[in-house]
Amino acid sequence: MEQFIYKKAVGITALSASLTDFKYKKHYHEEYALGVTLRGIQKYVLDGSQQASYQSGVMLFHPEQNHDGWSQERTGIDYVMIYIHPELFLELTQKKDIVRFQSPIVYHAGLRQSILNVTRSIFTGQPEAKSSELLLGLAGHFNEDILNPDSRKDSVFTRKAKDMMHDHLEHVLRLDELSGEFGMSKYQFIRTFKANTGLSPYQYYLNCKVERAKHLIEDSRDVYQAVTQCGFTDLAHLNRHFKNVYGTTAFDYMSHLDK
Repeated sequence: MEQFIYKKAVGITALSASLTDFKYKKHYHEEYALGVTLRGIQKYVLDGSQQASYQSGVMLFHPEQNHDGWSQERTGIDYVMIYIHPELFLELTQKKDIVRFQSPIVYHAGLRQSILNVTRSIFTGQPEAKSSELLLGLAGHFNEDILNPDSRKDSVFTRKAKDMMHDHLEHVLRLDELSGEFGMSKYQFIRTFKANTGLSPYQYYLNCKVERAKHLIEDSRDVYQAVTQCGFTDLAHLNRHFKNVYGTTAFDYMSHLDK
């Protein structure tokens, strides 16, 4: 049985998940994502390299890092994850620019326990002050052994292309217009964008739509507003793509927020 339970508090989103046959499609999150494998072996391809997180493994994803995900064993996996917006993560860790991780999976007892403490606090409805203190304590584990000082940034081409897509999420992707801005054919544009990001322009654009829809649902509690403003044809269209990224439909995600 697949189960994906989300709850939001103190500016972050927490997930408690169990899955057996479900497989995430290739996607990314705009936030930092920190997770702990509780049971089973969690497999995923991260930026083209296959990873395996065993029980107690701490999984670390920086923003816009491409990955999928599935259970290696038929018995399935249980895990928790927290998603922290880059601005908040940098404030907590007292860094000035986007940071990356030395390793995508670590076996670090203190960090693991801190992630579990934060998720437990959020799911049990503890006071905001307590959850905030636990979150700050979690940030204390991110030292030079875990963080990578390499703060590579997108190329000018990649940043401009992404910005143009973000500015037109209510429409269909217009490759001719995008490629024309760079003096490229649409096929040159597709090849160059994928070489720089690991995703095709369409995959990235669709992921952007899902992320925007998630924020709109959180702010308005109106899933149909998200359908309209993010250019999905109907709720089923949004639900299908939302599930590929978050394991649950947009409608079910909205229902979790008020529990």
